[in-house]
Amino acid sequence: MAEGKYLTIKQAAVMLGVSPLTLRNWDKKGQLVAYRHPVNNYRVYKRDELNRLLERIEEDPRKAKKLTINLVDDSE
Repeated sequence: MAEGKYLTIKQAAVMLGVSPLTLRNWDKKGQLVAYRHPVNNYRVYKRDELNRLLERIEEDPRKAKKLTINLVDDSE
């Protein structure tokens, strides 16, 4: 895994201003893609996907109330 490309669940939660439990729930519902670390199988999140999510929320703050954005990177 590329150093700095992925964030731990705790780092991602701080970045988005939500709890790690919220991220787990979003992952479970398929609303935000969580990847798995190849060694320990922990959830990790792509930094660029989280940045895109924040940009979308900034464009329309109502999206922060109801996350229905599916970020799937098909380029890999």
